[in-house]
Amino acid sequence: MSVAVAATEFARKFRQYQRHVLQEPIKVVNHGEVTGYFISPEDFERYQRVLAASRRGYHPSELPHHLKAAIKEARMGQEHENLNALMDGE
Repeated sequence: MSVAVAATEFARKFRQYQRHVLQEPIKVVNHGEVTGYFISPEDFERYQRVLAASRRGYHPSELPHHLKAAIKEARMGQEHENLNALMDGE
């Protein structure tokens, strides 16, 4: 959950939002468009850990079960059917 705040209000009341962000993220909006989010240091650290984990490389023997299953079930799109001929040496 996050609170939405106009960019001008966010800039004017930054000190207030510095305290508020410890409770929940703040969505910064300018002319109806989200321009960014202000998050706590703890949320940012958690985000960094999740991002790093999502980019981790695995040896095939280390793959989690859900990734093995996803790879096993993956199928190439029809738009790439012409590549099969290359693999078959035709």
